[in-house]
Amino acid sequence: MQKDLSTEERILSAAQKVFLAKGMDGARMQDIADEAGINKALLHYYFRSKDKLFEEIFLKVAASFLPKIFQVLNTDSSVFGKIESFCDEYISQIVKTPYVPIFILNEINRQPKTFLKKVFGSNKPPVEKFFKQISEEVQAGIIKPVEPFHLLINVLSLCVFPVLASPLIQLVGGLNNEQFNQMMERRKKEVSQLIINSIKT
Repeated sequence: MQKDLSTEERILSAAQKVFLAKGMDGARMQDIADEAGINKALLHYYFRSKDKLFEEIFLKVAASFLPKIFQVLNTDSSVFGKIESFCDEYISQIVKTPYVPIFILNEINRQPKTFLKKVFGSNKPPVEKFFKQISEEVQAGIIKPVEPFHLLINVLSLCVFPVLASPLIQLVGGLNNEQFNQMMERRKKEVSQLIINSIKT
């Protein structure tokens, strides 16, 4: 039996849709087969387990997601402009694919070198230009003295934590999924302005 590329692509598309709707634990192979319009036996022929299917999909998503996000830091914008663009781009992406941050954290802890090499190749995330720019703007008196690495961690943490803790945040705030997404949309400006105000002279 020869594997058909169009069938494999249909499975991957269906699996991504099911995983995003139900999460890794809630998704069943039968759900994916139904979404793809095939039987479960054929699904298992292409992908032996749900774990392997999940890994393949989200590794591809992460490989396109992370470099694109970090590339924002390589533009010619000011530090303030980069913070605004980073928050906007990052939150937009994680709202579309909320399980990606969890997948990334799991994979980084499980196989850090292998995962990062698959995503970034032999390169490091492109942050040197951003770090240098921060130091230059501190020297120019545009921003307060701040450790570049801590600034980046602060931005990342404020953007990603609500998604990682979404069940708790939705419970505390009494938010349904739509309201949570609306809240995340508002956080694009909330986070960027909080960070900018903390370093503005």
